[in-house]
Amino acid sequence: MDRLPLPLDGITVVAVEQAVAAPFATRQLADLGARVIKVERVDGGDFARGYDTAARGLASHFVWCNRGKESVALDLKDPRGLDVVRRLVAEADVFVQNLAQGAAARLGLDAATLCAAHPRLIAVDISGYGPSGPYAEKRAYDMLVQCEAGLVSVTGTPEQPVKAGIPAADIAAAMYAFSGVLAALVRRGTTGRGGPVEVSMLDALAEWMGHPLHHAMHDGTPPARTGLAHAVIAPYDAYATADGGRVLLSVQNDREWQRLAEQVLGRPELGTDPDFATNAARVAHRERTDAAVAKALGALSGDEAMARLEAAGIACARLREVSEVAEHPQLAARGRWRRVGSPVGPLRALLPPITLPGGGEARMGDVPALGQHTGAVLRAVGMTDDEIAALRRDGVAA
Repeated sequence: MDRLPLPLDGITVVAVEQAVAAPFATRQLADLGARVIKVERVDGGDFARGYDTAARGLASHFVWCNRGKESVALDLKDPRGLDVVRRLVAEADVFVQNLAQGAAARLGLDAATLCAAHPRLIAVDISGYGPSGPYAEKRAYDMLVQCEAGLVSVTGTPEQPVKAGIPAADIAAAMYAFSGVLAALVRRGTTGRGGPVEVSMLDALAEWMGHPLHHAMHDGTPPARTGLAHAVIAPYDAYATADGGRVLLSVQNDREWQRLAEQVLGRPELGTDPDFATNAARVAHRERTDAAVAKALGALSGDEAMARLEAAGIACARLREVSEVAEHPQLAARGRWRRVGSPVGPLRALLPPITLPGGGEARMGDVPALGQHTGAVLRAVGMTDDEIAALRRDGVAA
């Protein structure tokens, strides 16, 4: 049987993007086969290129979010640079931008303006707080939005709220922008019309706050911060093992507790003890519950603890360091790692989570150097070599 093509083969995306939210969204489109033309500043490009040098001299954020794209470096404050973008948009299916609030409108690159001129275009505006309201003009960086959306208030220990260790607000906005583009493409397939797509980081992350938000709205109190423990289930926490690791386990019902007490703790009497026999009792006596579990697992190595928990049918996991995830046996067994090209040579990268059996594998293209594709793209929109040379000479293109 012939393999199906990637679902976005033939789709062209133009992105005036920076940092994480828009680049991560358009990387999903590139992985699914779209051609993504990334427009960057001539003076350094996407500022995420300078966040760090951890990826063999390249920035880890940039490597993560920008594979498979063509980089075109243009000065959009110069009418000639802006004209190039307008030519590209005229032939594109999708346009994505996450410039500072109001910047795209000043350039005529906001979704409303572009969609009015190009009815089949899908144009995405990604912002921090949305186009209106008292926060519309506020700077919106990931940690700030995590705070405004309440994520920080429910993450951490009882004593200390903490931000998520990943850019959760950026990722949330990126994934809603990605799914919004896919939905708009489906609609265009039936109506022939594109249209604007609006996504804000606050809206996206507030949606992800669903459980604690509904808990607080309807019960009157937010869930407590409990670190790795669970606010209303016990035992559900990470416990130290004899070899210095930590194993997390979760007991979801009283039958599991009885098995844990008998087969792992070696204390079958706890399965029927009124202080432990029900989840409500275990939560009420959380310190004693945790102490019993900690004592038993603390005498075992990590491998022994995992084996005993698995044999008892108890949900469990290792608390892994990030470096251990890079060597995770499940990812290795399923062949989830690939190599992508970059200006510093091949780099490891995970296959994207969307798998389409029977179709082509995700298109994991190279991470581009700044302006790597400027000449080719400008020639494709009809510019001569002399015109391109003039733009480079004047600092309008790089």
